[in-house]
Order: sequence, then C-alpha cells, then structure tokens
Amino acid sequence: MEIIAEYGTVFLILAIIFGLYMTWGIGANDVANAMGTSVGSGGITVKQAIIIAAIFEFAGAFIAGGNVTKTIRKGIINPDLIVNTPELLVFGMLAALLAAAVWLMIASYNGWPVSTTHSIVGGLVGFAVVGIAVDSVNWGKIGQIAASWVVSPLVGGFLGFLLMLSIQKLILRTEQPFMNARKWGPFYVFLVGWIVSLVTMFKGLKHLNLDLSPLESLIAATLFGAIIAFAGRAMINRVPLEQSADRDRQFAAVERVFVPMMVFTACAMAFAHGSNDVANGIGPLAAVVSLVNSGGEVAQKAELPLWILVVGGVGIVVGLATLGYRVMQTIGTRITALTPSRGYCATLAAASTVVLASKTGLPVSTTHIAVGAVMGVGLTRGVGALDLRVIRDIVMSWLITLPAGAVMAMLFFFALKGMFGTTCPACG
Repeated sequence: MEIIAEYGTVFLILAIIFGLYMTWGIGANDVANAMGTSVGSGGITVKQAIIIAAIFEFAGAFIAGGNVTKTIRKGIINPDLIVNTPELLVFGMLAALLAAAVWLMIASYNGWPVSTTHSIVGGLVGFAVVGIAVDSVNWGKIGQIAASWVVSPLVGGFLGFLLMLSIQKLILRTEQPFMNARKWGPFYVFLVGWIVSLVTMFKGLKHLNLDLSPLESLIAATLFGAIIAFAGRAMINRVPLEQSADRDRQFAAVERVFVPMMVFTACAMAFAHGSNDVANGIGPLAAVVSLVNSGGEVAQKAELPLWILVVGGVGIVVGLATLGYRVMQTIGTRITALTPSRGYCATLAAASTVVLASKTGLPVSTTHIAVGAVMGVGLTRGVGALDLRVIRDIVMSWLITLPAGAVMAMLFFFALKGMFGTTCPACG
C-alpha cells in the first residue's frame, strides 16, 4: 500500500506510456490484420484504411465498447493471494503491457499477424507464475486458447471457402457475370450489415441498457442489413459497363462491383473490432489506474475512463499508420492473391465466425480467424494458390506468442520489483 501511495504518479505515467506502446502494437498488428483483406484486394488504399480505422475504431469503442473492462483478463489469473500487496499487481500489469507491446512490435516488423489477446494473456501468465503462484493461473483457460489455434482458422477457412464458392457459382462462372453481380451484389452487402450488426448486439451493447432478446437482435440486424443493402445497390448501380464488353472486361467490372462492398466491410470490421477488442486491449492500463486511484484495492473489474479510450484510440491509429503496412501486406498479398471479391469473402467469413463464436462459446481468436478465412478463399483455386511457406511462418508465430509474452513479462516483472523494492509470495 505504501509503495502505491509513494510512487502512484510514477506508476500512472508508466502505465500511460506502456499503454500507448501496447495500443500502438494493436494498431500495427490487430487492426492492420482486420484491414489487410480490404487493402490487399485493392478495395481501399492504405490511406483510406487509416481514415476508416480512425473513425470507426473510435466509434466502435465509444458506442459499443462498454465502460467497464475486466482487468484480470477473462479470469486468466486469480489475484486473491496478493490482496495485501497490491503493488505486485501494478508491477504485473505494467510488465504484461510492456511484454505484449514488445512482442507485437517484433511480430508487426516481421509481418506476422498474431493475437493481441494471446500476447497480453501470455504476459499475465508470466507475471502470475513468478509473482503470485503457479496455481494462480487458470490453466483450463490456457487450454482453450491452445484449442483456438486449431478451431479459429478451421471455422474461418470453412466459411470463407463456402462464400467464395457461392460467388463463383452465382456470379463469376455464369454467362453474364456483370449482370449477375448487380443482381446478387445487394444480397452480399446485406450479409455484411446483418452479420456485423449481430456482432455488435451480441457482444457490445450491455452498457447502453439495450438488453435485446435473440429474436429482437435478429430483427434489428435484418433491418440494418436492409438499409445497408439499399445503399449498396445505389453504389453498385453506378459501376458502368459497355454493352459490347467481352467476358474478361466483364470480370474486371465485376470486381469493381465488389469495391463498394469492401468499403462497407472495412468500415464494419473496424467498428466491430473497436467494440470488441479495443477496450479490452487497454485493460491492464485501466487496472493500474484503478489500483492507484483506490489506494491499492484489488478488483476484478475497473471503470474505463474516457481518457483511457482516447489513449487507446490514438495509439491504434498511429500504429496502423506507421507499421501496419507490413501485416496488411501479409494478410492481403502474401498468403494468396486477393481481388475485391475474394477479400470480401474473407472479411465476411471472419465477421461471421465472430458471431458464431459469441453465441456458442467457441474458443476463437479474431486474428487466427482472419488468416484462416483468407486461406479458405485461396483454397477455392487449389492448394497451389496458397504460399505454404508464409503460412508456416504465421503458424509458428502463433505458437510462440503466448510463451514469448510470458517470458518477457517475467523479466520485466523482476526488473520493476527490483526498481521499487518489494517481495512477492512466489519469489520471496
């Protein structure tokens, strides 16, 4: 308690710096990963992706992100053993933040799309093992995370594969692909609005006291999807085609039809990401602020002040603008060649999997879902359309993420403990 009282301001400053660093990493990796299909397919430019992220990530966080965040990430660790030494939790959260941020920087520099959640969970596990006790970690949750390495890409890939097959059958492999693109385009735009509305209503509107039943959520999502489809039809009808155009020129026009769909999906995914992941990404920062302001009271939940969301939003946009291009390049061009129609399928498949997971409890990672969806879309053209070496490197980065975060958090925890001088149950 005395340490928090003495160094509270220092802890707050460190938390803000580390929080900015961490959210910079989220922007460079997680948001870039969400935008990669849209940019890589040519649907939007990098500059447009940054603008869309700046607007819709903020909107998602503020409108649907909630005002409370779990500081002990999803029950990963039990802090009861250090209730009387809350400064250890401060050190642990700072160490977890810094470890996750460093790992996200390394991964982003190498173009590896990794899980932000797994990065911060790894940091928390590393701190808990050396700072509290080995049995303070909920190892069952860690097992679920390991399962997500398989479940996430499989489900995302399967849905991406099915969506791409439907577009091939209904549009690309028909006698009049352009006319069929105009015919079916609004339906696919409807799916975007419908799916992302469900993501938001199922996971992010509790703080607005909109406690909708599943049926009410479906009706609201259907109405929103219809509005989006109407707007999409207007945009699609503006795509011109010469009457004498041959099939090759028709295919080019078809891809132009999918460009406005990619704009919708990019906006929708940014909003969904903001509502689901941005606030959680700055959970450790909120934990430190809560501990310092309360004088050391350990709680499983903490209020999420507006200024913390601003810190998170600024970090995310800067991260996407400065280093995000590397991960966007991996997702959008290196796994398989993407066109607007393929990118649309991958993005919608990822959003659909998030909805499925939110209602069934599947242990999934949005990053792994997105990669799997891109792979599924590529598989519709055969295994040869995939760069297996790139996929191998990505999978290896997934396996390394959690232990890398844990090891770095252990080192940073000991460094902080040594700097401020205290003892802990596990390390004496």
